[in-house]
Amino acid sequence: MTKFRPCIDLHSGQVKQIVGGTLTTASADLKTNFVSTLPAGHFAKLYKDNGLRGGHVIMLGPGNEEASKEALAAWPGGLQVGGGITDRNACEWIERGAERVIITSFLFPSGKFSQKRLDSVLAALDGEKSKLVIDLSCRKKDDTWFVAMNKWQTITDMEINEASIKSLEPYCSEFLIHAADNEGLQQGIDEQLVEKLAQWCSIPVTYAGGGRNLQDLDNVKNLSGGRVDLTIGSALDIFGGSGVDFEKCVEWNKQQ
Repeated sequence: MTKFRPCIDLHSGQVKQIVGGTLTTASADLKTNFVSTLPAGHFAKLYKDNGLRGGHVIMLGPGNEEASKEALAAWPGGLQVGGGITDRNACEWIERGAERVIITSFLFPSGKFSQKRLDSVLAALDGEKSKLVIDLSCRKKDDTWFVAMNKWQTITDMEINEASIKSLEPYCSEFLIHAADNEGLQQGIDEQLVEKLAQWCSIPVTYAGGGRNLQDLDNVKNLSGGRVDLTIGSALDIFGGSGVDFEKCVEWNKQQ
């Protein structure tokens, strides 16, 4: 059944809500909806206290490792971590307390999918796909979607469709999919993508991007037949938003 999933997006060591398409290497391009004065551990504890498992901690660029460690220490085994994960550090992040590691860019050297790299990550996790989430965050191109990496700026050669989903499912336990063109805009979800994910995915999948109110949870539930979870970020009151109260999302989960 559809659930609200929380997030902790980290940029330069701070918890932020960022307009996804502006996350380039040029700091002048960056547009933020919210910069928290509270540390990552505060939000991790909040999620723990409310029983919200499976939230994702995403390190957007360098300078975020300490904040991620703090979040994982606040809730060992309750959070997933992504951003800069490779075959060399995946096991280390599990040892630090991540329930699962989330991987994207490492799988796409020069923007091309590498099965060899996916195999190496799984091997580093002793073959335990239950510890691996594949991030297929994407940008829309005409009437389809392509996986985007490198802070959502580089479009890869992988189209998100039934064939690519089925080819990856044997290697992971979940998918995380940000609709980068919707991320941070609070203008509604990509309904077509949510519907397609429900059709294509037979393992858990979390959609993020554009969630703006409690009705979007109902919308995702109805569009996906309860098969897709939703992350709401910028619209939440805990991130300075006015669209939805965090406590109401918690209550919504309890009613499912």
